[in-house]
Amino acid sequence: MPHIAPTPEYEPGKAFERLLLILDTLRIACPWDRKQTMESLRHLTIEEMYELTDAILEKDFVEIKKELGDVMMHLVFYAKIASEQDKFEIVDVMNAVCDKLIARHPHIYSDVEVQDDEDVKKNWESLKLAEGNKSVLSGVPKGLPALVKAYRIQDKVRGVGFDWEDPSQVWKKVEEELSEFKEEFNIEAGQMVNKEKAEAEFGDLLFSLINYARHLDINPENALERTNKKFIQRFSHLEKRAMETGQSLQEMTLEEMDVYWNEAKNL
Repeated sequence: MPHIAPTPEYEPGKAFERLLLILDTLRIACPWDRKQTMESLRHLTIEEMYELTDAILEKDFVEIKKELGDVMMHLVFYAKIASEQDKFEIVDVMNAVCDKLIARHPHIYSDVEVQDDEDVKKNWESLKLAEGNKSVLSGVPKGLPALVKAYRIQDKVRGVGFDWEDPSQVWKKVEEELSEFKEEFNIEAGQMVNKEKAEAEFGDLLFSLINYARHLDINPENALERTNKKFIQRFSHLEKRAMETGQSLQEMTLEEMDVYWNEAKNL
């Protein structure tokens, strides 16, 4: 006998309850949903988050709404599994984050005064340490991609005042790191002096560039992803035009490819 799905609701609480009821039903009635564990859902959740961030960069609000729903469904699913194991309920999750937000915003819910968002960040990090965090950096997930992790590390230490005062100082650091990276190459011979040291210096250079971007209020992850998308778009045009003219990319010269590449830049 088919289950009756709850009807759409337009009050936040009732809409959330509708999602909970559907997940309860699926967990019992659907073989796939019944089989899932936190571990099996983990990689799917990561995929959903990347799809959400793609939609955000594209400013596609139809897709953003869809992907937010998928992410929310995953969050409820994790809480459902935890509930089955008598670990916690979804209500505990919601109340815990509410309690944390209240505690971390004493300038709203208490008598602490702040001047700007930088004061808020500093208070946030100080409160986390007071709550028992052993390090300012303990909240940076180990599994983050390196570029995102570098940005988060820099932003975290900024919250306790460990930062350059002016972007010009950061740019000097970028130039210093670039110089040290170049020292690992014999430019005239076209050879690398020491690959291991070159890699270390390149890492320092990237870290400094990310720091400079942060000081200019540029998110380096977003900037790089936009460049990735731009490159893919232009290279796809190159492939399309080559196919239309019966040419093979492998047999084309760079000069011939550049003709179509420049076409793509003007689209």
